[in-house]
Amino acid sequence: MEFWKKNLLVCWFCVLVISSGGSQVAPILSLYIEHLGISNVAEIEQWSGIAFGINFISLAIFSPIWGKFADKYGRKSMLLRASLWLTIIMTSMGFAQNIYQFILLRMMQGALSGFIAAAITLVATQTPVERAGWALGMISTASVGGTLLGPLLGGYLAETLGLRSVFLSIGGLDLIAFVATYLFVKEDFIASKKKALNFNQVWKLIPNHGFFIALCLTTFVIQFALMSLEPIITVYIAQLSQNTAHIALISGAVFAATGFASILVAPRLGKLSDKIGPQKVMVVALIIAGISFIPQAFVRTPWELGILRFLLGIATAGLLPSINTLVKRSVPGFVAGRAFGYNQSAQYLGFCGSIIGGQVAGVFGIKYVFFFTGALLLANAMLAYKTIYRGVGFLAYEKG
Repeated sequence: MEFWKKNLLVCWFCVLVISSGGSQVAPILSLYIEHLGISNVAEIEQWSGIAFGINFISLAIFSPIWGKFADKYGRKSMLLRASLWLTIIMTSMGFAQNIYQFILLRMMQGALSGFIAAAITLVATQTPVERAGWALGMISTASVGGTLLGPLLGGYLAETLGLRSVFLSIGGLDLIAFVATYLFVKEDFIASKKKALNFNQVWKLIPNHGFFIALCLTTFVIQFALMSLEPIITVYIAQLSQNTAHIALISGAVFAATGFASILVAPRLGKLSDKIGPQKVMVVALIIAGISFIPQAFVRTPWELGILRFLLGIATAGLLPSINTLVKRSVPGFVAGRAFGYNQSAQYLGFCGSIIGGQVAGVFGIKYVFFFTGALLLANAMLAYKTIYRGVGFLAYEKG
């Protein structure tokens, strides 16, 4: 087996493990904050928002920094650094004694992690150009799959062994990823003795600035759109449901529909992008995703919503792998880590969609979140067509 395929297999496993570990926190976050001594409901909500958001703010700030070190010291070293720090930090969360310690650890989690970004960079730079879409699609399935499995495992552990056991479980999973990376990931990387390039120097090496900015903006919009419904979809399902006794179960199924669809079709869309071009897959996927949001405002049952969310998952499955393929093709290899870091920052900033979506729902009503998000994606499709679809022929590094 070729070495890049072996690395892809190991990275797929490690991303699945890391992603499932991190997502275990989601269903127990507010419960753990209450466990740490916060009893007022309003304060629990406020601290939950802080704990949720500060991790992604740190990720957005530090992703380009770790991308810089990846270009200088190698991608495997960043995988080892991130997984080892996650092992220590997530295990430490299980021993936090108050909310301030927990918030500090969440901030450190974002600042010192970045495993998935490093894995994407490693796979993207090692994979032949003609197979990049398929390979990045596979990594996407691992990330989404872990996000789906994590809450189930976290909820089960919290119920059976207690809240603190969840963080010990996450630390154990991160340790597995560290060991697997150390033993099985291969990288022929010679550390550069030159001084690392600053932002201005890297920026000058990117041949088409408008093209690259459009890719980062599209990444931001995709994440923004997906997160816009995060705080309100359960409320929407409660309005649609006739039986309020199973809201949590129904909401979980609707949430999962998008992820399951992505797992099923991401590798196939990756192969298609390798065949016809990632820019074509991306623009069509943006149009379909934008259109699929509109009818979600008019559904009458949760199951109708679930079907439309499944269709949305099919569309969005082709987006991030296509963007990552185009990032790989649009920059020289020795600054690829920095480029992927900038793009990852745009993705993490997109998590502010959860805040905006809640505000739009509160002021105008939930249905308008679907209209706003759908219109945003369609506008982005027009921008992507003008700047990315038409600009792809000018990529300096498209042939490898």
